[in-house]
Formats: sequence, C-alpha cells, structure tokens
Amino acid sequence: MLKKLLPSPSQLQRHWLLRHFGERLLDPRLWALHRRGITGAFGMGIAICFIPLPVHLVVAVLIAIVWRLNVPAIYGTTLLVNPLTMMPIYYLAYRVGAALLRISPQRFSFHLSWNWLETGLGPLWQPFLLGCAACALVLGVLGWACLELIWRWRVTSRYKARHVATAV
Repeated sequence: MLKKLLPSPSQLQRHWLLRHFGERLLDPRLWALHRRGITGAFGMGIAICFIPLPVHLVVAVLIAIVWRLNVPAIYGTTLLVNPLTMMPIYYLAYRVGAALLRISPQRFSFHLSWNWLETGLGPLWQPFLLGCAACALVLGVLGWACLELIWRWRVTSRYKARHVATAV
C-alpha cells in the first residue's frame, strides 16, 4: 500500500527542487523499506524539523543521499513542521533553550515583518537556537530509538507467531 501512495524515484527526479541531485536519487538504498533506512530517516527527519529556516526538504534529501536513508520516510517526517505546527514546535524549542540557559522566558508577540526580525528577535535568538539544537538532538534520537524498538518488537512477534502456527 505504501508503494502505491509514494511517488516513484523517477517522478521525484523530475521535481524542480530535486532534479539537481540527478542519478544519485536512483540509488536503490534510498527507496528500500528496510529497518535501518526507515528508522534512521525518521529520527533524522524529526531532528531536521527543528532547523528554523525553510530548508527542511533540501537538507533532508542531502542527508538521505549521504547517509543512504529512506527518502520518502525522511521527506515525510520533515512535514511534521507545517504552518499549523510551526509555532508550537518553535515555542517549545524557545522554552527548552530558556530553561537550559536558566533565564526566564519572556513574553513576546510575533509579527511577520522585517521590523520584528530586527528588534523583536534580539533577546530571543540565543535560547531559541539552543532550544532548537537540544530538541533536535534529543527528539531525533528518541524518535529513532522508539521506532527501532517498535520495528524490532513487531518483527520478533511476527516471527514467534509464524513459528507457533507452523508447530501446531
């Protein structure tokens, strides 16, 4: 079912943003549904979500190509950050950074304007970037470990069920 929903490698290779990667996108390891490629892509995708710039998809494809991770999994996981989830995720990162720096979080109101970026971001950037880095590291590793454990448990339970069924 997953293969029907996902675009083919050739379709992605023709995408305007991804066509710069050329033949590298056709590597079968980038599309294989094996544990290491999927779980690594999931953890890395969660970590990439905390990059506070709109470069998630390009970074995801670069990392997938370099580390031979599953492209659809890392690509899909980076979509956790979207216009609906962006503010809560980045606010969480700001609060984590403020706690790590042992400063009290300040109240602020966000306005998408150049003036706010010049004046309003000043006292917030250090806890925000530290929080983004900390959340990326912790949640990326935690996401990878949880999916790894779930995958192993599922394979083990299927293996046991299959051998119980053949023994009867």
